Amino acid sequence: MKYFFNVLVVTLIAAVVNFSALAGGKTNLPLYSQVYDEQRNAFDDANAALKLAKETNRNVLMVVGGNWCSFCMKMDEFWQTDTQVNKAIHSKFVILKINVSDENKNKEFMSAMPPTNGYPHLYISTAAGKLLLSKDTLEQQVDGKHQTELWLTFLDKWQSKQPNS
Repeated sequence: MKYFFNVLVVTLIAAVVNFSALAGGKTNLPLYSQVYDEQRNAFDDANAALKLAKETNRNVLMVVGGNWCSFCMKMDEFWQTDTQVNKAIHSKFVILKINVSDENKNKEFMSAMPPTNGYPHLYISTAAGKLLLSKDTLEQQVDGKHQTELWLTFLDKWQSKQPNS
């Protein structure tokens, strides 16, 4: 078990270092856009994400999952390493990661959302907080691999079309 934990920690550190390298060593993303954190308050983060979305005329892309979720980590790695998808996501959306884990299920926050069938699960809302979409990420994959074109089409379809919507 200790070995597994050490491997997990090293993997997470490598992912953070990789993300920092992609971002030129600096990132101006809010922490709620970068990590699933069981200590964070989902309502506070959601309010901050909505405020930023309103200021920047973007929709909010909520990603529900956790550091325990291998599918979440796979999707994060894809988003970070595919430069087209990375640029599209961050230019068109404010990312809000909501942790759901044994340590913090964020029950109160999640009870206000449509149910999920698995993780990662995506919700998209306008900057005004109107929920537009609830879906899993399987449609963005072919044979278990995330696809650039499928993600770009999805992101284009669900980006904000209205000023300060």
